[in-house]
Amino acid sequence: MKRRTRQVRESTAKVAAYLSLIPLAVTLFVAGCDSLRLAPSEQQKQNAWLHGRTTVLTAQTAQSEETSPELQALTRLSELQSRSFASYFGLPKEYPAAESAEDVLAQSNWQLADAALTESAQRPDPWQFADAMLELGIGVCALFGGVYGTRAVRFFKDARTKSQALQEVVTGNELFKKQNQAQSQAFKTAHQNQSPATRQLVAQLKG
Repeated sequence: MKRRTRQVRESTAKVAAYLSLIPLAVTLFVAGCDSLRLAPSEQQKQNAWLHGRTTVLTAQTAQSEETSPELQALTRLSELQSRSFASYFGLPKEYPAAESAEDVLAQSNWQLADAALTESAQRPDPWQFADAMLELGIGVCALFGGVYGTRAVRFFKDARTKSQALQEVVTGNELFKKQNQAQSQAFKTAHQNQSPATRQLVAQLKG
């Protein structure tokens, strides 16, 4: 009975170890596709909500001023499309003043739009994210213990060490090229025999 329990425990730890690899694989794939993004900030939520109010007022103004049917249709479509933005980003904790066109066109809202645009281009550091996932894998496997759990912990620690070493190598290479522009071409020539897969990986790691 004890032997059976130990086997089940070790099998469970082995499965957990493999499952904990999934976030790492997803992380590398997502980082390579440049689609890893931070959660929407309060400014981005305010901007998305304000965009909705802007389209509503624009549609109302187009109708009240009896503009062309085409322009009115475009403003109504814009209003409808904008609803999904606010739903995606989520509602803000505080709402900007947006009862009238004058409120929406306030200088503070222009600044808000600029800030939200800047934040939208930001991405998490893939090195830090990968390191966090490795830490998660170590923690999950350590919970189960046993032979497989111990091996998995050792594997993830080794992977984290190699990841940190690779980061240092890539960072050092980039620093060398910046400080030695005259040697940049020679440096590239020395690495010209790298496989396409290696070149792609290094390009992704450089961000």
